[in-house]
Amino acid sequence: MDSADASVPDPETQTPKSSSGDVSAAMRAQIERNRQRALMLRQARLASRSLTALEGATQAKVAKTIDSGAGFFIEEEEGGEEEHRVKNVVHQPAPVIEPDYLLCDDCSKPFMDSYLSNSFNLSVCDKCRDNEEKHKLISRTEAKQRYLLKDCDLDRREPPLKFILRKNPHNPRWGDMKLYLKPQVEERCMEVWGSEEALEEARETREENKEVQKQKRFNKKVKELRRAVRSSMWTKDTSVHQHQYGPEELLDEEEDLYKKTCTTCGHELTYEKM
Repeated sequence: MDSADASVPDPETQTPKSSSGDVSAAMRAQIERNRQRALMLRQARLASRSLTALEGATQAKVAKTIDSGAGFFIEEEEGGEEEHRVKNVVHQPAPVIEPDYLLCDDCSKPFMDSYLSNSFNLSVCDKCRDNEEKHKLISRTEAKQRYLLKDCDLDRREPPLKFILRKNPHNPRWGDMKLYLKPQVEERCMEVWGSEEALEEARETREENKEVQKQKRFNKKVKELRRAVRSSMWTKDTSVHQHQYGPEELLDEEEDLYKKTCTTCGHELTYEKM
């Protein structure tokens, strides 16, 4: 190989370096294209040199080194009659991928994206969305009270129901509200209870239990009220009793023992006279 080639760095081993340390993806791609182009130039030059040597050519060629500014050098030859054309790197075009369209359950028209499909995995386009009745959102509390569902029915039963978070309209400082899609809640209700009749029976049983508990609480309050009224009407006599004794009676004449009896409480007082 010529002495001029020894001083030129090899594009295959040349590592592009950046002065700033951060190289964008577009710049890396440009550097790689320049590197491939330099490799092709070098291979074409080596092939022409070997062909010239075989034909007995003795003409010397001087290689000119040019800094490409992309982290490597490009060699150009001077004094040669033959001109080497740079071969362009041909990139294969990317395959055309058809987008995955969804079919709307209401209008049966294809669509790519919608609010209901992103939030609740419901295949309904935005044009067919009905916020007032069909696709109404209900809170978690309403779903549990109206359809008699538990937390495990909403969160743990497969698949868990999708929901969105919204600020509480009554007080923004309270926790966020979980809003569920009404058709999905009704479907989960049918999975739990099986039929509308079973759901109605469960509602009636729950209402009866509520009435029983309500009556028990009422009776308890009445009992406490009666007890409070009785305790307020009865007053304890805290005055000191004063005995009122009747006439004295002789018990033992020899020992001069006498007694008196209280006319109020019947207390007997025994004493002797000196």
